[in-house]
Amino acid sequence: MALRHRRPISSFNLAFLDIMFCGFGAVVLLVLIVHANTLSHRKQQLEDLTAEAERAALTVKAESEHLTEMKAELAQKKQVLAKSRQELASVRQQTQAEEKRLAAQLQQASTDRRKLEQAQKALKILDTERRQLDKREVQSSASGGQVRHFAGQGRRQYLTGLQLGGRRIALLVDVSASMLDETVVNVLRRRNMSKDVQRNSRKWQQAQKTVAWLLANMPQGADTQILAFNTVPVRLGNDDWVAVGNRQAVDTMVEKLQTMVPAGGTHLTKAFAALAALNPAPDNCILLTDGLPTQGNRGATSGAVSGKKRMSFYKEAIQKLPANIPVNTILFPMEGDPLAATLFWELAVKTNGSFLTPTRDWP
Repeated sequence: MALRHRRPISSFNLAFLDIMFCGFGAVVLLVLIVHANTLSHRKQQLEDLTAEAERAALTVKAESEHLTEMKAELAQKKQVLAKSRQELASVRQQTQAEEKRLAAQLQQASTDRRKLEQAQKALKILDTERRQLDKREVQSSASGGQVRHFAGQGRRQYLTGLQLGGRRIALLVDVSASMLDETVVNVLRRRNMSKDVQRNSRKWQQAQKTVAWLLANMPQGADTQILAFNTVPVRLGNDDWVAVGNRQAVDTMVEKLQTMVPAGGTHLTKAFAALAALNPAPDNCILLTDGLPTQGNRGATSGAVSGKKRMSFYKEAIQKLPANIPVNTILFPMEGDPLAATLFWELAVKTNGSFLTPTRDWP
């Protein structure tokens, strides 16, 4: 076999290969450069995405915390709302209760208004009757109907409201030391003065004139008795009862009263006991005093007597009061005894009597 003929190596071929390898190397280098840029760009994108993810995570965390706070605030507001609803319900209940109470008050006011109107009508009727009685009394006085004569300053007609009726009328006259004056200081001063000065004290003279007026206005045919009392009661009439028409016997009682000097304390229990001992029993009582009693059967009586003690003496006294007789009280002014007016007024109401506090110029 014949040997193949080798082609001779050409320099052109070598140069082409160099060019090809250089081109391939350039391509490879370009690919590496592009790939490196791509990796760098991707790394930058990854970092950007990572940062965005972290920011998103922080945002989600912040939003979650804010949501938690909002939920807590919402729960608190729900509690406040529930409490407000309870308070509103309570206020509504109170409002309903107040509306009911107001309605009851309005109804009571309407009832009271009707009662007031009825009382005013009754008062008008009583006033008419009083005027008629006053007219008859004036006519009786003009015709000599009074058993005794008594005229005040200017011959005034005295409208007192005292119940002077009855078959047997008893006068209880307080002759204790307090009847010397209206103030405690002046009472203490007058106690050290002469008997004549004490008898002529304005307050005691007013009490005597009141007794004279009462005797002058008692109905004809009635009997009377004067019981003067301080620590002990004294019967001024010779018998249990003295006829009002017996002028001499009545004058004798008045004269005995005029000779008395106010002294000592006030023992109302003994006075009411003496009133109950009258035979036959009285059917009307007129009490002339200036305050609550200062002595009683129970408890100490020395030194100053407190208001509480005086009230207990008063309650003890009314237990001795005869039953079923009206007590008409004429209360003369005296300082330091604020409960006297209230208690004697209540006594007048309970016994169907009357209560009077005279002015300084009465009668």
